[in-house]
Amino acid sequence: MARVELRGVNRKELFVSKVKEAVTNMKSGSWLLGGGWNNDLWGGDFPMASWIDDITPHNPVWLSRMDGHMGLANSLALKIAGISHDTQDTDGGAIVKNSDGEPTGLLIDSAMKLVLSCIPEPSTDERRNALLTASNLALMRGVTTVVDFGRYFPGSPTELSWEDLSDVYQWADLSGNMVIRVCLFFPLETWARLEGFVKKVGRSLSQWIHLGGVKAFADGSLGSNSALFYEPYVDEPHNYGLQVTNMDRLYNLTLSADKANLQVAIHAIGDRANDLILDMYASVASENQMKDRRFRIEHAQHLAPGTVARFGEQAVVASVQPDHLLDDADSAIKKLGLKRAEGGSYLFKSLLANNAQLAFGSDWPVADINPLRSIATAMKRIPPGQQKAWIPSERTSLKEALDAYTISAARACFLDKNVGSLSPGKLADFVVLSTDSWDSFASDGSASVQATYVGGIQAYPKKIKADN
Repeated sequence: MARVELRGVNRKELFVSKVKEAVTNMKSGSWLLGGGWNNDLWGGDFPMASWIDDITPHNPVWLSRMDGHMGLANSLALKIAGISHDTQDTDGGAIVKNSDGEPTGLLIDSAMKLVLSCIPEPSTDERRNALLTASNLALMRGVTTVVDFGRYFPGSPTELSWEDLSDVYQWADLSGNMVIRVCLFFPLETWARLEGFVKKVGRSLSQWIHLGGVKAFADGSLGSNSALFYEPYVDEPHNYGLQVTNMDRLYNLTLSADKANLQVAIHAIGDRANDLILDMYASVASENQMKDRRFRIEHAQHLAPGTVARFGEQAVVASVQPDHLLDDADSAIKKLGLKRAEGGSYLFKSLLANNAQLAFGSDWPVADINPLRSIATAMKRIPPGQQKAWIPSERTSLKEALDAYTISAARACFLDKNVGSLSPGKLADFVVLSTDSWDSFASDGSASVQATYVGGIQAYPKKIKADN
């Protein structure tokens, strides 16, 4: 098995050459895995299996798009997965086919499971090493606490998140390898299991591991043309996106999880998806008793007129990722049209003005885990290669962006009593920056993390003990 990184690839020829380079000298039959590609960088055309079939005749290939909602399989991988002209779309997913009805190699959302189920799972050691590597990267970026939604996506095995809890996180905790705090969410379908676990061990396994709640998906992504909208995509006039989970099932699961006092977070990107989830949240809140539930919508990227006010009225957390707009500004206009894109995309300031709780994050590894850059993005909203802000009325102030990344993000996962601000009685998690003036940061956004402290102890850069 080998891997290829396609992030930043901006033309078809480079895409193909990187795959060719990676597959060279690979053992026949071994999988080539990778991803990070963004078709918007080379004009918008989606890749096809035919691009790489000639150079990968003996190796199955799976290359995920940068947003994780679409992937490309070569013809050998399609054959191994049993995907052919006659294979039907999955519930909550799509097999992209050409005009002759033949699969192109692209699979969207839950259809990805057809190929992913054929790929060997990473070993326990590989997953443990991944945690250590990711944790060190987070510390370098000044991140001391993360929310981890796990390896779950529509159609994937719900057991994966639970395996990571026992095999990776609890191992790291017991062996002294936890260096950042994590708030874990599990697939919504497993709410009863989480309820039982919380009753047994409480909300926190240690100072490092907290049990947050459950997560589900309402739709796909804009880049994969699977986010759910009221109006169709401009570049695909018959496509309104995908509703990846049945709403009746989603309502019943959310109702049960909420009764069990578990926090619920649901991925919604398109305007229709956001309204569907807000409607459902309102029904659940009406059915169950009034309480501090802090329902979350993950992303809330594109909102219909009037939807912004509902976040504040319903006390629903808008968990958003500013850096996504850097990739979406151009593609949103192409896919939605200028009026729709600029009227309802990444409405940070409007959400705050309507008393919504705005929580910032990165969605890493989809976007870089870099809070300083993300704060600057929220304040400036200038996409790469452009000089002017995209929807300048939605820019935040420095304080609003800092709050969204600290105390509001902590409150969004019920950790605000312990972290999120430097206050008496809270854990001393903080960073030291290269600048001594927020004014200078606000003017040019230039700053770097010089040191990261977790619990009052310097965790980055790690101090080297002198020999006695």
